[in-house]
Amino acid sequence: MERTLIIVKPDAVQRGLTGEIIRRFEVRGLRIIGMKFLQVSRELAEKHYDVHQGKPFFEGLVKYITSSPVVVIALEGTNAVAAARKTIGATRPNEAEAGTIRGDLALEIGRNLVHGSDSVENGQIEVANFFSAGELVSWPRNTDPWIFE
Repeated sequence: MERTLIIVKPDAVQRGLTGEIIRRFEVRGLRIIGMKFLQVSRELAEKHYDVHQGKPFFEGLVKYITSSPVVVIALEGTNAVAAARKTIGATRPNEAEAGTIRGDLALEIGRNLVHGSDSVENGQIEVANFFSAGELVSWPRNTDPWIFE
């Protein structure tokens, strides 16, 4: 089972879209194994966006993700990274397909509502950045045989 990190970003929390976003991942079949409501510190934001360090938009990313509370979610499932990213939609909302989170609910790249890990490796790293091992609960659902082969 793969793991991926989802961040319900400040714009989604402020707009009251947290439940809708979580619902989309659950109905897709992904299993929540960890979830927190938190204010991201500058230190954690810099660690999360480290790959963008030195780029002109880095400071804006850090300022934005620390501007308001977020919900971080660790998801687990078969092909969890790809499934979550397909559910989220393209980074640029105007390029996102209808039926995706961004395609249905977002208008601008700087307010695209949600972050999802972009690879299995980054999913592992990002989940570990936001959750300790003791905060994750891998559990079976009664519906799992109807979702996973």
